[in-house]
Amino acid sequence: MNVEPLLPTVSLVVPCRNERQHIETCVRSLLAQEAPAGGYEILVVDGMSDDGTRDILMCLAQDTPHLRVLDNPARTTPCAMNLGIQAARGRYIAIMGAHARYAPDYIRQSVAVLEVTGVDNVGGAMICEAEGGWQEAIAAAHHSPFAVGGARWHNPQYEGPADTVYGGVYRCEVFERIGLFDETLMRNQDDELNLRLLRAGGTIWQSPCIKSWYHPRRSLRALFQQYRQYGYWKVRVIQKHKLPASIRHVVPGGFVFALLMLPVLGLWWAPAWWGWLGLVGIYSTGNVIASMLTAAYWGWHLLPRLPLVFACYHISYGLGFLRGVWDFLICGRRPAASYGRLTRPTVQQQ
Repeated sequence: MNVEPLLPTVSLVVPCRNERQHIETCVRSLLAQEAPAGGYEILVVDGMSDDGTRDILMCLAQDTPHLRVLDNPARTTPCAMNLGIQAARGRYIAIMGAHARYAPDYIRQSVAVLEVTGVDNVGGAMICEAEGGWQEAIAAAHHSPFAVGGARWHNPQYEGPADTVYGGVYRCEVFERIGLFDETLMRNQDDELNLRLLRAGGTIWQSPCIKSWYHPRRSLRALFQQYRQYGYWKVRVIQKHKLPASIRHVVPGGFVFALLMLPVLGLWWAPAWWGWLGLVGIYSTGNVIASMLTAAYWGWHLLPRLPLVFACYHISYGLGFLRGVWDFLICGRRPAASYGRLTRPTVQQQ
């Protein structure tokens, strides 16, 4: 008599592309997970890496039957997430990051929080770890409310309802109810899906028991590019939903717009220069205070770098946001709608 295989309780979906420096650490932390009842599977969705990432993955998968490597010809993050979800067999689906490593009880704790709270998505904060230099300053600033407007997923101590969490472990029926990740969004696809979830009556919960560690960017240039993209694609999310999820999403854009336009206005109206000087003075004062408070907690050696890091967070996001306003709202650029269709295995759990 043929017996159908038991399906895993949790499917771990890891999008990646050219992550040779981080992928082995990430996958080994997943292989070392304390298995929940029913076990788990790992689905690494590779965007046709050409830097050696694929070789590392194939070596890890040789003797690990619950690790599968899937191809992502589109080479984008939301497509990778959707391919992983469609191939997943678990009752819960965890979206993992290739730049992260996970506590051994990450999955077990996530399942426990899901079952105790009855919510739709759970996760922890994004806890940064760094190796000196600019990366250390970027990691320290990441945890400051000044950098990100008090976003809860940057606060490792917070527990309670949230508008988004890092990664996230979802009930599989969430994707059946609200659809998959928006494949037209190169950034902010997780924020957009969580916004859809909340507006559909779902609940997201953040718990300090769910722990992972993330490697932030190593330079100001890389941070600038990252947050410029976040600001740019946030405009598309706002356009799509007709309303920002939080006021913090529009403040950097307004700040940078004022910095650019007040001097122009000052060519015709002299008081605008006083407004510009006041804005710069207020921001600089807040930046210095935030830098000192952050350095007092994380180390005074970071103080010379922190003002530049905070400014990079805000100005890059604001410039990206303004470019997004130009492209999406003024010029009418609209990415082609593409959500994918959810298909799940028909094998029944035994």
